[in-house]
Amino acid sequence: MILQGFNPYLYTPDSFINNGIFPIKQAQELYNGMGKLSSSHYTNYPPINQLCFTIAALFSSHSILGSIISMRLIIIAADIGTLYFGKKLLERLKLPSNRIFWYILNPFIIIELTGNLHFEGVMVFFLIWAFYLLYSDKWKWAAVIFACSISVKLIPLMLLPLFFKFFRTTKTSQIYYPKLITFYAIIGITILLLFLPFFSMEFVNNYSKTVGLWFGNFEFNASIYYLLRAIGYSITGYNEIAIIGKILPIISIFIIFGFSLFKQNNSLPKLITSMLLVFTYYLFLSTTVHPWYIATLVIFCVFTNYKFPLVWSFVIILSYLAYSNTSNTENLWIIGLEYLIVFSVFIGEVVLKKRLSVS
Repeated sequence: MILQGFNPYLYTPDSFINNGIFPIKQAQELYNGMGKLSSSHYTNYPPINQLCFTIAALFSSHSILGSIISMRLIIIAADIGTLYFGKKLLERLKLPSNRIFWYILNPFIIIELTGNLHFEGVMVFFLIWAFYLLYSDKWKWAAVIFACSISVKLIPLMLLPLFFKFFRTTKTSQIYYPKLITFYAIIGITILLLFLPFFSMEFVNNYSKTVGLWFGNFEFNASIYYLLRAIGYSITGYNEIAIIGKILPIISIFIIFGFSLFKQNNSLPKLITSMLLVFTYYLFLSTTVHPWYIATLVIFCVFTNYKFPLVWSFVIILSYLAYSNTSNTENLWIIGLEYLIVFSVFIGEVVLKKRLSVS
């Protein structure tokens, strides 16, 4: 789309195909493969993700297979970068450097990211690079790279409040607001510059609507939400996603700010641990938990003492069974089994171990 001079944020596939317009090579084949749900919505992929698509098209604009190979090579290159910076960061934190292979050689990561072309792998590369720069006290460059991570996938955006207590003065250990504000400003300016080539009021409207779909329309592999939905059905007789989908994100916001204000995230290990737990709670409260979302938890756990993301990366494969039928209907007993295992390990590691250590 970009190579053909189109702003990808202003068009849906339906807007072309329904009018008999084929703006790119093999447009009809792509349209047939993506399904009605995707073809009717605007893209939600941020600018650097769009750049990856553009690079793939640049090398192979006439072949879907060629573009797939190009995108796969980009993700593999990102994994190599994650391996490099992840290993160096583990060594600096005096943690076993071979932990990085929990992510790099994880079958789930290989299948979902390299295999299924989810660009969380590129997002994770920028995230780990940013952490390495933070630990090296190159915080201004870390802010730029963190913004690049957000510009691949929006997930790190929700983690920004957790930096509130990270920057402190050496003598008094008080929050050093000038550095904190500058850090946030650099991230904000970088993101704005990356979005600037695509900016228009129509873009803002389209993008906000598309992102909002994840909270009020989509349902997949959820845990707490499915329980609340069942309660809603029993009371009202119909799906209450319009209400529940608005309440759960508010709870997530309170959790994020709770961790930001009351946790001492004044070192990188503590910061990453808070990020791991915050994003875990967010997924527990989400209406949609696609398997590739867990990739972020897997990389975070490499730098912490928690292993439940590794367990989740194994059992989340159960959610694939929804694709074994033409209607993609989920078996809620299977989903229940997945979360029974995940919550059991999570409670054992996060709740019970903490209580035992306190006592």
